Amino acid sequence: MLRRFIQRFLNKNIFLLPSFVLLLLFILGVSIGSTSIPFYSIIKSFSDAFFKTNFVPDDIQTIVMNIRVPRVLLAGLVGACLSLAGVAFQGILKNPLADPFTLGVSSGASVGAVFVLYFQISLPIVTYFTLPVVSILFGFFTLLLLIVFVRKLDRSLNVETLILGGIIISSFCSALLSLFITFSDNELRSVIGWLMGNIGGRGIQYSITLLPFLILSFLILFSQNRQLDAMTFGSTNAIHLGINVTKVTYLILFTGSILSGAAVAVSGTIGFVGLVVPHYTRAIVGSLHRKLLPLSMINGAIFLIGSDIISRVILAPRELPIGVITSLIGAPIFAIILLQLKKK
Repeated sequence: MLRRFIQRFLNKNIFLLPSFVLLLLFILGVSIGSTSIPFYSIIKSFSDAFFKTNFVPDDIQTIVMNIRVPRVLLAGLVGACLSLAGVAFQGILKNPLADPFTLGVSSGASVGAVFVLYFQISLPIVTYFTLPVVSILFGFFTLLLLIVFVRKLDRSLNVETLILGGIIISSFCSALLSLFITFSDNELRSVIGWLMGNIGGRGIQYSITLLPFLILSFLILFSQNRQLDAMTFGSTNAIHLGINVTKVTYLILFTGSILSGAAVAVSGTIGFVGLVVPHYTRAIVGSLHRKLLPLSMINGAIFLIGSDIISRVILAPRELPIGVITSLIGAPIFAIILLQLKKK
């Protein structure tokens, strides 16, 4: 009886438990590090920041508000972006293995970011947002190139063909990145660490840069949740329901590229988040995008904040790039999903 009640309660309040876990991990992420900070000091630091009190020493206040909070916040936002991008790509391509990393979109966006850094480009209208905008455009054109190439080989966008095309695109982008870094000075060579996926040492301005792209993309995807549901069952069924398949396809692909490019611009290449999180979220709530989109966003934030905590403690006081942790978790899951698809 109690078990049935708990199950019903969780079904009706599906966002309650993930939101609680997210809050818990946020506090844990701020607390854990080379200097361990107790919970009450974190609360007092927020009080000092917002109400101009003076409860904690300045050094603790600096660590919490200038180092830990921006880092954990950025991890959550990047995780949310990559997870939403994974849901978008998987829904529109009807492929459970589609995500920004496996499709090569992240690699293309990385080329765009390094291109801006190498040539010190500043676009006249977007100025401050030049880096994410160029990353988004490079990621989108990379995705279009992949789809055109794969359709030449297999019009059904077969799983194996799509993955093979993604590997080819990623390899080419990696070669371009190596070329940029080889001809650059020492300053750009430090980008190598960033390309492995790194959110350490980022100020709050990185989160402020990323947030508008996340909000805009979520609103677009959520407004298209019925179209995504319909297209899960095939383009023909969607056309019969009166959906402009071509328009919706390009809108969803571009929105996924916005999320991927913006995330790459602030954190480098972080793999498998967009594959792992939508996969287990879909197993919990099913394929209706009205629930899948917001829950994937929360779970993506949980996954990346948790990965960041692991990257900080596993070899403390040294830190591993967060992209290494997500790849160590995601690659085996990727293999398991591929084996399951082959059996089916």
